[in-house]
Amino acid sequence: METTTEKDSPYLNLDEMSITDILTNINNEDKTVPLAVEKCIPQISALATAVAGKMRTGGRLFYIGAGTSGRLGVVDASECPPTFGVPFDWVVGIIAGGDGAIRKAVENAEDDDQQAWLDLRAYNITAKDVVVGLAASGRTPYVIGGLQQANAHGLVTGCIVCNAGSPVAAEAQFPVEVVTGPEFLTGSTRMKAGTGQKLALNMLTTSVMITLGRVKGNKMVDMQLTNHKLYNRGVNMIMQESGCDEATATRLLDQYGSVRLALKALSEKEKETDK
Repeated sequence: METTTEKDSPYLNLDEMSITDILTNINNEDKTVPLAVEKCIPQISALATAVAGKMRTGGRLFYIGAGTSGRLGVVDASECPPTFGVPFDWVVGIIAGGDGAIRKAVENAEDDDQQAWLDLRAYNITAKDVVVGLAASGRTPYVIGGLQQANAHGLVTGCIVCNAGSPVAAEAQFPVEVVTGPEFLTGSTRMKAGTGQKLALNMLTTSVMITLGRVKGNKMVDMQLTNHKLYNRGVNMIMQESGCDEATATRLLDQYGSVRLALKALSEKEKETDK
């Protein structure tokens, strides 16, 4: 059965278009993606609630995927520690073919329906964890097999796919189906489908981390201070949240190495002063 992501582009003769026409039409198609994601908010909410519940009890979030989908999972997982200050093994992205496949496609890696579970077992996965399969087509054997094994071992499972009624979604307890339709360039799911998956991933981990208390107000108070930009952002956060001057904020950030801890120290000092 032909999937919507594989259907012919509604645009004919791309090779005869001007660059401006190409860009305009790509942009027109991209504008439809957030609307497709909007329809999935109830599904994303259900998955995020399940993930947060497991992570509160010591569980972890694993993504399994191939190609563009797998790379997007790796990106989302790798951005959680610097953004939210969580351990590197809280959210883990696994791509078919191993880390080398992030840069270079590994032939037939996505066709092995046994490998995903072997890859997950390398992380000592348990029933506390959640496995989310990522597959634009919804038909990737690597992902299907991984979800099947995860279900058999009592794990919570989810998925983010871009076709309705797919085999991957059938294996997921919490499916998210972002139906983005035919691509501008026929079958190039790194485009609209990839954008839809990226938006859903952003929503999933951001909502989970906020729910788990990794954000204060609207600030990333647990972010890692890995460069000058983030260090300066941390100083500004402390000033905004506490009303202290820059010198005090800088001193506290240097002392505690964390926006959250610096604000906590200020709060405790104020309490002592008020006594």
